[in-house]
Amino acid sequence: MPADNALLSVIDLRLAFRAGKATLTAVDGVSFAIDRGETFALLGESGCGKSVTAQGILRLLPPAGRVLGGAVTFAGEPLLALPETAMRNWRGGRLAMIFQEPATSLNPVLTVGRQIGETLERHHGLTGEAARQRMSELLRQVGIADPERRLGEYPFQLSGGMKQRVMIAITLAGEPELLIADEPTTALDVTVQAQILDLLSGLQAARGMAILLITHDLGVVARMAQRIGVMYAGELVEVAGRQAFFAQPRHPYTQALFAALPDGRQNGQLATLPGQAPSLAAMPPGCRFADRCAAVMPLCREQSPDWREAAAGHWLRCHLKAPLPSWERGWGEGERPLPPSSADLHPLPQPLSHQGRGESGSPPLLEVAALKVHFPIRQGILRRAVGQVRAVDGVSLAILPGRTLALVGESGCGKTTVGKALLQLIPPTAGSVRLAGDELVGLAGRQLRAARRQMQMVFQDPFASLDPRQRVGEIISEGMSALRRDVAAVDRQAVIAALLRQVGLPVEAAERFPHEFSGGQRQRIAIARALAVQPQLLICDEPTSALDLSVQAQILNLLKQLQDELGIAYLFITHNFAVVRYLAHEVAVMYLGRIVEQGAAADVLQRPRHPYTQALLSAVPEPRLDHGGQRIRLPGETPSPAKPPGGCHFHPRCPRAAAKCREEYPEATAVAARHRVACHYPLEN
Repeated sequence: MPADNALLSVIDLRLAFRAGKATLTAVDGVSFAIDRGETFALLGESGCGKSVTAQGILRLLPPAGRVLGGAVTFAGEPLLALPETAMRNWRGGRLAMIFQEPATSLNPVLTVGRQIGETLERHHGLTGEAARQRMSELLRQVGIADPERRLGEYPFQLSGGMKQRVMIAITLAGEPELLIADEPTTALDVTVQAQILDLLSGLQAARGMAILLITHDLGVVARMAQRIGVMYAGELVEVAGRQAFFAQPRHPYTQALFAALPDGRQNGQLATLPGQAPSLAAMPPGCRFADRCAAVMPLCREQSPDWREAAAGHWLRCHLKAPLPSWERGWGEGERPLPPSSADLHPLPQPLSHQGRGESGSPPLLEVAALKVHFPIRQGILRRAVGQVRAVDGVSLAILPGRTLALVGESGCGKTTVGKALLQLIPPTAGSVRLAGDELVGLAGRQLRAARRQMQMVFQDPFASLDPRQRVGEIISEGMSALRRDVAAVDRQAVIAALLRQVGLPVEAAERFPHEFSGGQRQRIAIARALAVQPQLLICDEPTSALDLSVQAQILNLLKQLQDELGIAYLFITHNFAVVRYLAHEVAVMYLGRIVEQGAAADVLQRPRHPYTQALLSAVPEPRLDHGGQRIRLPGETPSPAKPPGGCHFHPRCPRAAAKCREEYPEATAVAARHRVACHYPLEN
């Protein structure tokens, strides 16, 4: 597959890590090529070797890393044969990399200007005023306003999207011919994600730059890549052009990724991959995907498949000659793994009657009225308050029993603060929070603990929210000890076992520690911990934002199953609209501390009436080629909640803003049954 005249050519690259006396192969015989001006996407689940491949190309492997074999040629130069001193002249100059997490990749004790200046001095010899002018130009090029002021700021003073832009500015300072972008938009809002992708596309067109794009997001691949390579367990299993890849993915693993995409199928389960990818220490002798494949044959377990060209430019490693019509086909009756049923689990909460699940006339389970959370800004020696951050500024919403309300919006709009304020983890400044008719604001001590049994939270990062020193059984039982006096200590082990089965984990998981589980399994543990106290409402804060498609599908299936069986209501905080389409019954769109649009999911997502909602939806990268529609580009950044604009908070970025929008904030008005919008000039239906 690699071409002789390619800018980058990777041939049979094999990379490994030393673990004690063992050598574990992480990348095994990977070959591909990238031409000038081309974007090649490496797609696959976490742990498949995508980032290790990029690190191997740049010779940035950690101390335990080893190059076992292969060749990497860039512009005719064999990179693996260069001494480190020579490699430094290439790295950051003609070859550059945007790392996955800008918050950890930027030096927290150096200013933005100092970090960009290092690259300019190293690769172009620029210093002084000439370097400063070039720095300002680079920041302006990546879309950062007031670049002269930003050069003197530190990374902690920047938003997530701005940090990513600074990372791009640093890489562009060396004027690279090849840019390696490792998950450049993971966990970013759809608007910021769209801005970053537009920026990369524009720079690529202007400079003729090649891009190696590492991602697990099929929507980003559809938008950016000309060719795609799919990785699994350290190997490439499929390589195809963009059109052929999205028209007819041929490898069963690739088909499984497409089948796991959430869409509007609220009555059906998402397809999931059974089991897990093999560990580096126990790779199977045949096809590495065999244990999870719907079309596995005896040959697959005995012999690793060779590369074959299924169509012009479409290569794959698979013994199956004819592609599966769909991922669902291939499992015999009763063979497809299904989530465990909780019908016989005791003493778990009993399902609510169907009569009370969101039917008209049902009283809301949760009612929030004019909720405000303001944080004081303190300065000076005496720490006097000189202002307020209006994180949540008058939010009102309601959730019915057994229903899901999705709270969406950009980072910093106050979504997570709303969730924490509902649980009284952050004391509200004003407003009312009623659960099943009982007021929660102002409760303390025993009364607050009793109320929290009815509401629990699943946090965004399960690894950070699980105590690494406790076993899983201890983590789950802790909540029962504090909030469930009806369960005796001798019965807790049976309840823990039932909970683990309910979330699809083996009973023996209770004796293991959080670090022994994958990300998706840790999220299941967090859900089991929340369910241990039999809540009526789960607040889920971005529970799938950093998960692979297959793991995300497992978590979404689990949440839907639990809602069907137990009648739990969800407040689902997210910026993933594909998840919203699949899971939510109602949607509330938040901007700068306030709800700007709220209604039934079908109404809000298909017929948005607020310009901000319309812009959010237009920015979502769709995992198909015929996504249609034109993206609405919002100018500028989200204003600071410490200094919100007068009038409608959205007016500085709104294409429809008029004089009235600058003078007064619009009241929420009904534009249809169960559909309200806070806009002076709502869009036509």
